[in-house]
Amino acid sequence: MKTLITTLALALLAASAHAHGEHAPSAPTVLKKEQKPWGIAGERRTAKRTVEIKMSDDMRFTPSRIEVRQGETLRLVMRNGGAVLHELVIGTRQELEEHAALMQKFPGMEHDEPYMAHVPPGQTGEIVWTFNRAGEFDFACLIAGHFQAGMRGKFIVRAS
Repeated sequence: MKTLITTLALALLAASAHAHGEHAPSAPTVLKKEQKPWGIAGERRTAKRTVEIKMSDDMRFTPSRIEVRQGETLRLVMRNGGAVLHELVIGTRQELEEHAALMQKFPGMEHDEPYMAHVPPGQTGEIVWTFNRAGEFDFACLIAGHFQAGMRGKFIVRAS
């Protein structure tokens, strides 16, 4: 029942969302600071470290494993070296799997949250994120078929 409710809620969200476009934003225009299980949106000025993540059409992120100290704010810079749109979405494995399944049903669904970046071919995107919870958290490209092809990675957040 919980899964059905979650699916219905996401479907309603999808119905009201805009489609991915050629000019999809790489970061939200208004920073929403909402605590998530995997952290909270950070401020660029407080980021002490920048991590570059390469996206490719072989459906891989490089690096695909990133170690972080609890409380650390990272500036994640995604570089899309491919010929198709990619994105990076941070979340729990379960949430990413549910969202990826929804993207299969609604491939034009756009999302715009501070833990997501859409990166057109040949361009860069950015996420600034504070990992204030210890644990293992995932990131993935949720564009239809990309997640299923293995475009995933993991943040390992070590307790401080």
